[in-house]
Amino acid sequence: MTGREYSQQNTPVSKPAGSSDIPPDLYRDLFNSTIGEVIHHAIRIIGGTPSLIIPAGRILRYQKKAANIRAKHEKEGLLVPPVLIISITARCNLTCARCYMHARKENQKPEMSPAMLTSIIDQARALGVSIIVIAGGEPFVRAEEIIRIAQNHPAILFPVFTNGLLIDEPLADTLASCRNIVPMISVEGLRDETDARRGNGVFDRLFLACHHLKSRDIFFGCSITTTSANYETVTRDVFIRQMIDASIRVFSYVEYVPMTPGTEELVLTHKQKQNLPGILARLNQKYPALFLGFPGDEAYYGGCLAAGRGFVHVSPSGDLEPCPAASYSDANLTEMSLKEGLKSPFLQRLRDIPELLTESAGGCALHENEDMVRKILSKP
Repeated sequence: MTGREYSQQNTPVSKPAGSSDIPPDLYRDLFNSTIGEVIHHAIRIIGGTPSLIIPAGRILRYQKKAANIRAKHEKEGLLVPPVLIISITARCNLTCARCYMHARKENQKPEMSPAMLTSIIDQARALGVSIIVIAGGEPFVRAEEIIRIAQNHPAILFPVFTNGLLIDEPLADTLASCRNIVPMISVEGLRDETDARRGNGVFDRLFLACHHLKSRDIFFGCSITTTSANYETVTRDVFIRQMIDASIRVFSYVEYVPMTPGTEELVLTHKQKQNLPGILARLNQKYPALFLGFPGDEAYYGGCLAAGRGFVHVSPSGDLEPCPAASYSDANLTEMSLKEGLKSPFLQRLRDIPELLTESAGGCALHENEDMVRKILSKP
């Protein structure tokens, strides 16, 4: 997420990259504040829709409680991140170009069982995790489990990053009864960009999914893999307006990481990366929507928030990893509790070496330094 502060109009805006040299631990307070401000902004966007405002208020109250739980754990020597990212499956109904899950070769490993997935979510709630991001593959191939888990934890926010093609009317009806799930539909830009990566006709099918969600007053957004090639398109007003007309109210700009060899030219240029936080700040002020960046303004937080500083990733097979783009682990949650996993020596070593988590030129600092990461992982 991009670092934020309130302007005089009480609109969240991004702080310029590199503008803050902060003490090593202050970033946690900054990130906690960012989460609260983002939810406040979402509530303003929701306006007076009762079906949305009530669950949003419940989620906001829980965030404050969760931050206190995390602070208590930190005093006892356990660092609990506010955000847990869980890729619950490697299965997918599309074969998109440059898919990071294909590059990980997760299909060679068994998925976590429904009972194990439920247990991890329950443990995360008890430890004070604020937001649980559900990813894949295509996570809605396990839609029944997602719905059940979200219903059991109504105060936790569950953004679900999806290609959108499984969102039909029956699923939309179910999502309408579970308002703490926020579908985040993947787009690559306009029709040409989206169909080029995801397949002919996908863009139009996504707008049908948007219609199903919009007609049920479901709060949802889009996820944009942001590359040097589509950067100009996805930050222009013509793209933003078309998405907002489809009732999209959250824009998540995920910087491209070259998991597929030979695609390094798609990484954001230094200038694009430096300009993105300011562009998102302008868009937040201009439009009734949330504009977020991932990994975000790393300079504002004193480096990347991976490895448990702000978030951590669970793979489909249960490996606890620094982030989705860094598939290295010394802890598997099918063999230990989440609390034990968060005490991972590997994650601690990564946090103890600041140069590994400094601002990245290529979407992921750990991916850029993977040789050093492997050496750290191999240490006894």
